[in-house]
Amino acid sequence: MFLGRKSNQYWKFLTIVLLFVLLVTQINADLAPNEDDEGTNEKIDLEQKPSEDGTKAQTPKTNLGFIHAFIASFSVIIVSEIGDKTFFIAAIMSMKYPRLTVFGGAITALALMTVLSAVFGMVFIQFIPPSITRWVSVGLFVVFGLKMLHEGWKMTSTDAAEEMEEVQADIRKREDELNKDTRSSQDAEAGGARKKASPFTLLFKIFMQAFTMTFVAEWGDRSQITTIILAARENLWGVILGGIIGHSICTGLGVIGGRIIAQKISVRTVTIVGGIVFLIFAITSSIWDPNDSVGGPEPASNTGGN
Repeated sequence: MFLGRKSNQYWKFLTIVLLFVLLVTQINADLAPNEDDEGTNEKIDLEQKPSEDGTKAQTPKTNLGFIHAFIASFSVIIVSEIGDKTFFIAAIMSMKYPRLTVFGGAITALALMTVLSAVFGMVFIQFIPPSITRWVSVGLFVVFGLKMLHEGWKMTSTDAAEEMEEVQADIRKREDELNKDTRSSQDAEAGGARKKASPFTLLFKIFMQAFTMTFVAEWGDRSQITTIILAARENLWGVILGGIIGHSICTGLGVIGGRIIAQKISVRTVTIVGGIVFLIFAITSSIWDPNDSVGGPEPASNTGGN
């Protein structure tokens, strides 16, 4: 969750990608047509059977899948992003710049990252059987949950302050580079005469700074990997909507009063709660499969009955 763990986040992301590649290699033979295809087709036909007026009827399974995906995505984002680097980026930048501009840049980056991650998960499921994806997601939820519990247990009261100081240093560095480039450009164009930038230009630079810093900070983060996994086995629109709303709430809190919230809310407690949430979703994912019917798992014979 903290900057000191940035290398661990990238390491985890690369590990997951490697795991995906290994799974594709090992189960490629399972993708060939088999005798279960007929039963699968019968199941699809029953679920997509049109109503009498010719329109496709929406089943309770679809509604439950969307709700489950929304809750899972929303909950994971909330417990992962409060006190995260992206949270402090929004909090610190909003102290110096217009809050609406900072929020717009940050949430645009987070929404884009959510959509890209969800699409990646949707494409991934085309190459991996749902049963494999299900247990991979369970395993990752367990790993993330235990890791967050360990981080929360070892976390000190000064970690949040150190995180904020590191983010402030990053922002100051970006501002110095931006100001240097701006002065060089003005000197080259006006022969040393200073030009006052237009309000739109200033706001656009602030927007892009919030966008780029947030996008880079979120890349390879635990929440991005979780979004990929959720989209691979849950309702795509539920994952996207839950993720974007969760990011909007966290970023909004950061913009409105991130420093105060960080002082009032124990990041250690949030991390421990986040670990528990991941473990809960690991349990529910192992018990309930969104590809099954509402009443329970389909019989192994896949006869298509009921």
